[in-house]
Amino acid sequence: MKKKSSGLLMYHLVGDDLEVFLVHPGGPYFAKKDEGAWSIPKGEIEEGEDLLECAIREFHEEIGFLPKGEFIPLDWVKQKGGKVVHAWAFAGEWDNKMRLKSNLFEIEWPPRSGKIQKFPEIDKAEFFSLSVAVEKINPAQVEFLARLQTHLLNK
Repeated sequence: MKKKSSGLLMYHLVGDDLEVFLVHPGGPYFAKKDEGAWSIPKGEIEEGEDLLECAIREFHEEIGFLPKGEFIPLDWVKQKGGKVVHAWAFAGEWDNKMRLKSNLFEIEWPPRSGKIQKFPEIDKAEFFSLSVAVEKINPAQVEFLARLQTHLLNK
């Protein structure tokens, strides 16, 4: 069965310019990857969990603060590996001086070494202009940016 995730796309306006908040996955596999590696904060849906509640929980766990406000549904996309990602957008702020409070995961690293190491799920987080975000975000998630932009233009 394909995995399903749920996440939130935080945004704000700087003048008339839309900026979106993306996160970079931690760990050795993504350490040197940038373009196409960033994502909305998201995580796997637990059995019986409401999709939006999952998105809020994951944002809180990965970023360290509880998102509030109006949540704009952005529907879902299917990523290259088959994972389905559901998303909502909300207006919010992040101060780059704030300390990221991501949870940790364990993997054997280096591979076949027998050594287990801990890494943060998220190692970087920041706002990007839409033109930069399109380059940084997982290609399947570009659709979330377009849907948010369309929603805000039609308000």
